[in-house]
Amino acid sequence: MNIEVYNKLVRDRIPEIIKKNGGEPKTRILGDEEYKKMLDEKLLEEVHEYLKDDNVEEIADIYEVIKAILKYKETTYEDLEKIALEKKIKRGGFEEKIFLEEVLE
Repeated sequence: MNIEVYNKLVRDRIPEIIKKNGGEPKTRILGDEEYKKMLDEKLLEEVHEYLKDDNVEEIADIYEVIKAILKYKETTYEDLEKIALEKKIKRGGFEEKIFLEEVLE
C-alpha cells in the first residue's frame, strides 16, 4: 500500500473523487483559525502555480480561494468590488503598464 501525504486544504469534492478512483482519503475538518491559515497557504500555492504555468485555469483556482477568504471574513464580493473601485479611483489601475524605476527626493 502506497501512502501519499498532502497536508493541505483541498476542494470539497476531492475526497469523493479520490474514493471514486479507489483511494482512501484521510481527512479532518479544520477549526476557524487553522482554516484561515490554510486558506492563506492555498492562495500562495495557487499564485505560484499560476506563475509557473501562466494558465487562466490557475486564476480560476485563485478566484475560488479568494471567494472562500471573503466568506470567512464575512465580506461580500460587492464589498470587495467597492473597495477595489475606491482604490482605483484614488491610485489608478494597472492598464497603462507604468513601471516605476526610481524616485528622486
